[in-house]
Amino acid sequence: MAGNDWVNSYLEAILDVGPGLDDAKSSLLLRERGRFSPTRYFVEEVITRYDETDLHRSWVRAAATARSPEERNTRLENMCWRIWNLARKKKQIEGEEAQRVARHRLERERGRREATEDMSEDLSEGEKGDTVGDISAHGGDSTRGGRMKRINSTDAVENWTSQQKEQKFYIVLISLHGLIRGENMELGRDSDTGGQVKYVVELARALGSMPGVYRVDLLTRQVAAPDVDWSYGEPTEMLNPLNTENSKEELGESSGAYIVRIPFGPRDKYVPKELLWPHIPEFVDGALTHILQMSKALGEQIGGGQPVWPVAIHGHYADAGDSAALLSGALNVPMVFTGHSLGRDKLEQLLKQGRQSREEINTTYKIMRRIEAEELTLDASEIVITSTRQEIDSQWRLYDGFDPILERKLRARIKRGVSCHGRFMPRMVVIPPGMEFHHIIPHDGDGDGEGERHDDSSTSPDPPIWSEIMRFFTNPRKPMILALARADPKKNITTLVKAFGECRPLRELANLTLIMGNRDDIDEMSSTNASVLLSILKLIDRYDLYGHVAYPKHHKQSDVPDIYRLAAKTKGVFINPAFIEPFGLTLIEAAAHGLPIVATQNGGPVDIHRVLDNGLLVDPHDQQSIADALLKLVSDKQLWARCRQNGLKNIHLFSWPEHCKTYLTRITSCKPRQPQWQRNEADFDNSQHDSPSDSLRDIQDISLNLKLSLDGDKTEGSAALDNALETEDRAAGGKIKEQNAVLTLSKGVCEKAGSTEKADNSSGAGKFPAFRKRKYVYVIAVDCDTTSEFTEIIEKVTEAAAKNKDAGPIGFILSTALGISEIHTLLVSGGLSPSQFDAFICNSGAELYYPSSSSEDSPSGLPFVVDLDYRSHIEYRWGAEGLRKTLVRWVANFNEKKGSETVTEDVSASTNHCYAYKVKDPALIPPVTELRRLMRIQALRCHVIYSQNGTRLNVIPVLASRSQALRYLYVRWGLNLSTAVVFVGESGDTDYEGLLGGLHKTVILKGVNSGARKLHANRNYPLEHVFPDDSPNMAQSEGCSQNDIRASLVKLGVLKR
Repeated sequence: MAGNDWVNSYLEAILDVGPGLDDAKSSLLLRERGRFSPTRYFVEEVITRYDETDLHRSWVRAAATARSPEERNTRLENMCWRIWNLARKKKQIEGEEAQRVARHRLERERGRREATEDMSEDLSEGEKGDTVGDISAHGGDSTRGGRMKRINSTDAVENWTSQQKEQKFYIVLISLHGLIRGENMELGRDSDTGGQVKYVVELARALGSMPGVYRVDLLTRQVAAPDVDWSYGEPTEMLNPLNTENSKEELGESSGAYIVRIPFGPRDKYVPKELLWPHIPEFVDGALTHILQMSKALGEQIGGGQPVWPVAIHGHYADAGDSAALLSGALNVPMVFTGHSLGRDKLEQLLKQGRQSREEINTTYKIMRRIEAEELTLDASEIVITSTRQEIDSQWRLYDGFDPILERKLRARIKRGVSCHGRFMPRMVVIPPGMEFHHIIPHDGDGDGEGERHDDSSTSPDPPIWSEIMRFFTNPRKPMILALARADPKKNITTLVKAFGECRPLRELANLTLIMGNRDDIDEMSSTNASVLLSILKLIDRYDLYGHVAYPKHHKQSDVPDIYRLAAKTKGVFINPAFIEPFGLTLIEAAAHGLPIVATQNGGPVDIHRVLDNGLLVDPHDQQSIADALLKLVSDKQLWARCRQNGLKNIHLFSWPEHCKTYLTRITSCKPRQPQWQRNEADFDNSQHDSPSDSLRDIQDISLNLKLSLDGDKTEGSAALDNALETEDRAAGGKIKEQNAVLTLSKGVCEKAGSTEKADNSSGAGKFPAFRKRKYVYVIAVDCDTTSEFTEIIEKVTEAAAKNKDAGPIGFILSTALGISEIHTLLVSGGLSPSQFDAFICNSGAELYYPSSSSEDSPSGLPFVVDLDYRSHIEYRWGAEGLRKTLVRWVANFNEKKGSETVTEDVSASTNHCYAYKVKDPALIPPVTELRRLMRIQALRCHVIYSQNGTRLNVIPVLASRSQALRYLYVRWGLNLSTAVVFVGESGDTDYEGLLGGLHKTVILKGVNSGARKLHANRNYPLEHVFPDDSPNMAQSEGCSQNDIRASLVKLGVLKR
């Protein structure tokens, strides 16, 4: 707006005359007279167009169409004031964004400087600290010396294929939103069913056909809604390989590529992606069940009886990335992520338009939840796959968790074998999307028209879509300019139509075809798409383009190749004029059919053009540049032929086999992180012979000489079952009982609380928990203000369960931010015994303990056993001493600014995987989001949690949380998540959100810890955006009495009335 001097001059004139206007005249400034609506006119003719030329023409047109001087003045004044208001609003938003960006840049530079200072101390010290073995976690690659080379030669391809034949990989892909099926994809049906759907289906199909890949699962949402096809409700769909000649010769029972649909969210509704966030935990739990079952089945087929874990879990888009991070953490396998489009980039574009505030954008798009999910993927991913370099340089660098400069420094240190001091950065890898070319037969023309005459004489009938397009044209034999895009403002189709309409030589030489999705009635389209389409129709009428422009209402996905062929047959050109194009898959499709391209110079087309060299790049805002490029290609036959040949010659570099070879080489270079413990599946499956009352408190560890109580405190109803078990065991023989009872918890997993000595690896033995034999497991995860309130709730929950004789065996787990010593003190003060509980999730999920009746070997005298497997499970990307050093520096700086010891380290509550701090005044501490951002900026991956109403700060590993600890118990010991009942308050610690969703049932105790809402006041997104309030697995009690708790359990179907 600043460059429009004519607008500023007019504004100044009006402001100068303003005081002299009488009331009657001044009221005309905002008056809408007759049928003319200045507001609507301005929105349609000015706001949707941004360059100065369009604005000036709109101004002139408004002045010229006035019927009288009074009406002319009214229109101009209305337009002028609205332009002024829009300019002021945009300037305000731009100023706020500029300040935010400046603050972010300063924070990043400060974080980078501090990280560099921490690491500079030992830059020349050889190998120490972080080992080089976890190179993939930092993004390095010691075996390949840096940049991955493309496999091009035939010999190299054959060598690679022969090397992979002996492998049997299991790969999991996740894409949640939209409608996904293998055949007859409804692309363009809505904004969620677009290019990503096609990409993930073709990727899964292509990977399933690659040597070394045994099975590929594409996990998505099961939709059984009346307004969608029944096929989207099928649990499983096999993807048949397109090229059967090159498919794998030997197929196993479960081999191949499959779409697996997991039910989550509303069962009878197809909902947009913005409304799926509250249901992500439910998907994660369902997907976890499927992967465990499939890993076990594959283990029986190809793994020699041991589970075959996924070699990688690959999330697509933010929602699937969030899911993949949780699944990767629960299974401890590498994670890969592809963003497709990124939230921060979209937020910036929307803010630049000046039509919506940040709050309005967040309400509409849930954009801050999406951005947080993308930040989490940077925390958890080993590899982030992008389509173009532009995505890395211009989009990912907007995130707190990725800094290209710091990433290069970390990679250099890894290559030198020098410590990174707990800092990690995912590896950004550019792998362009692939495409199937085997079914494409490019038009065999040479540029002189002979090919066309040959085709015209062919006896084969033309595809029906050809006649549907050519009926629009007066001369259908002219070269066709083809655009294939939705009627979306960002696709910039209106500028293309204007460029075509205002360039007479171009109109005389060529026709224009616009494939803009499918429509029945413009009035039934979304307001945005309808507005774009109406603008295009008006432009066609304005420039009298009838007979020159085709815009068919319908086409099928199977028609798209025929549309490309028609454009190539006429020696036409394909154009993508989008303002920004993340990649541009249609450009590759066009090149494969022999079409030269004209494409935007913003985004992925730059990389595509660099490889193919088959067209021209243009500024999408420059209408004349678009017209000149199109005219040059359709008029210069030699240039057209050269671009066509270049595209056909190099297109194989974008084939799916090429993509998959690079992809597999990348993901298989990740360090394996599968669980190191090996569960005896035979004993696990035969566990029905064990007592349903057996639990983790029944562990018998011979190597540590821990005599644990097998006849201690029991819940009501368990004694008879124990007696029945003893009878069965006597019948089966005492030796069998002993063998079944001393299954190893894990070699070296048990350690007495407070002891640093591990169990003897050679003789460890213990009885595995029988969580799967529990009818229900009550997880008490209430975050209380006082110890007395916590013990009171524990007693009420246990008593409510004990009063129901028909409830069956029930186990109990405590889940809290307290440390194990604090839990022991709490239990003692409340007259409770550790043996009443199956497990203790401590330190906000950083530690997992089981009860023991003996404390003889524990220096601290605490009767608990720690799960060392869980410790190793959450070790991934734990910053350890490097993180602690950063926290100490932050605490010192913070206290110095406040002038008091507001934050102090809580040594007694800290452990090797939880750094705890006491907060003297919670009102003075920054929001948890700010502290989390500071850690991410320094490439430190962790969870930051405020607990106990903000009086404590826990910093724990990124894979640790209270909700993830429950999933670990499911993976490790078979805890049935659907039979778990989690008790929470009305609010809680800052990790409260993770406890709400999932397959487990949730009871919200009314009136409990409602004061903790202040901890959630400065969230990036409202809790309502992720609260599954319509879930049948959630109930809120009327109070906190035993009767209220029982009533909630009855409502959930846990107890009978």
